[in-house]
Amino acid sequence: MRFKDKVVIITGGGGKIGKAYALAFAKEGAKVSLPDLVSAEPVVKAIQDQGGAAMSVSCDVSDEASVKAMVEATVKRFGGVDILVNNAAYFMTVKKGPFWEMEAEEFDKAMAVNVRGVWLCAKAVFPYMKERRKGKIINISSGVALSGNPNYIHYVTSKGAVISMTRAMARELGDHGICVNSVAPGFTLTEGRQVDPEYERKRNEQRCFKRSQVESDIVGTVLFLASSESDFMTGQLMVVDGGTEFL
Repeated sequence: MRFKDKVVIITGGGGKIGKAYALAFAKEGAKVSLPDLVSAEPVVKAIQDQGGAAMSVSCDVSDEASVKAMVEATVKRFGGVDILVNNAAYFMTVKKGPFWEMEAEEFDKAMAVNVRGVWLCAKAVFPYMKERRKGKIINISSGVALSGNPNYIHYVTSKGAVISMTRAMARELGDHGICVNSVAPGFTLTEGRQVDPEYERKRNEQRCFKRSQVESDIVGTVLFLASSESDFMTGQLMVVDGGTEFL
């Protein structure tokens, strides 16, 4: 019960990876807030069925007023914020193609969700963490920021920015006892997701561990960074991709 009575916000909490994080935190005693554009009520129910506490909050992480309202609702319900997992991202519906053909609006959308959203959420929880002189912020980047995948320049760039932002935040928040770290997962085959088998086979061949990456492969690292076990770590990037990219 590493997180007994800790309050955790997991953005994008209605998705498959957000659900995996949420269930794991709740199992270890956390109270979980799940902001998303889609309802996270199915995840809330799953947590409540196992005796945990959770809430679903409608939130657009790219909108400052929406983020502020989400954090205030979380604090009103659970009494504070101890941990923020910036998991929400614009990815599944991104338009792919060479950068010279990409529309500015598409690029800006990726930046608004994947970069501004991380900043706004951290900004909104800071006063509550500052008051307690302790907190954990975990920003989810991506292995593509290291490999530079083609035809995703907006997504790749945004996830690279998350790594840089993490380091800048760590410098500013250290005096307040707040740890800020980032995680770069590899391509994760979430439950029910359909991909080209040949594409997945080639991707798996690039890994030291020759299998698909799934949600549970990332959970342990996120929980470690959220726990007291990593209290002297900040500004770091942890790559969880089965041995595809080496730093």
